[in-house]
Amino acid sequence: MARVYFVGAGPGDPGLITVRGRDLLSRADVLVYTGSLVNPRLVEDCPAHLKVDSHGMRLEDIGQLLVRHARAGSTVVRLHSGDPSLYGAIVEQMQLLSEAGVDFEVIPGVSSLFAAAAALKTQLTLGGVAESLIVTRPAGSTLEHDEIAELSEHRATMVFFLGTAHLEEITSRVRCPPDTPAAVVYHASWEDQRIVRGTVADIAEKAREAGIERTALLIIGGVLEPASSGHRRSHLYS
Repeated sequence: MARVYFVGAGPGDPGLITVRGRDLLSRADVLVYTGSLVNPRLVEDCPAHLKVDSHGMRLEDIGQLLVRHARAGSTVVRLHSGDPSLYGAIVEQMQLLSEAGVDFEVIPGVSSLFAAAAALKTQLTLGGVAESLIVTRPAGSTLEHDEIAELSEHRATMVFFLGTAHLEEITSRVRCPPDTPAAVVYHASWEDQRIVRGTVADIAEKAREAGIERTALLIIGGVLEPASSGHRRSHLYS
């Protein structure tokens, strides 16, 4: 049966792709990947006879490419950065495949938000500090309205994707104290990873001073400073 594999490449470090994902890459005949968001080492190590960078391609063209090669009997891997379920735009692609009668499978990946937490050496949920995690993005060219202000009223850790160009706007709209800890993590897990720490009041300025303009996550919440945010010991170790 014709099938396409949607594989999460992980956050950047090639060692953080799943075993299942790496196995599929090693057997791929056709690889369609998301440009500079995927570590080039994963693309280079893949033996596929056809490798296509989908940057700038129309959805319909990507769909036709996947369908044509899957029907021809090729092992087709669609490689997405991080985990494809977060801002991966895979549902539209899967709909095209379903309409064409082509089966598909999704292999999850390690999201950059987890790589960022690891880089910051903290938890995203923490007893006495934040029991919930909010993952969101600011409005932009592909989103007319966001709920940043409303969501920030919850006592939760907030992680912002696709917001590096809007740091000043985000931090001016969140409804939490200006001294709330904040961090920007650029290229989490990549060799050129950078971390900037601060507060809601100054993190945007600090990130700009560090030259961070793209491909970064903004994290806001007391989990970034557990000792001063009311963290209580986990009952697991009581």
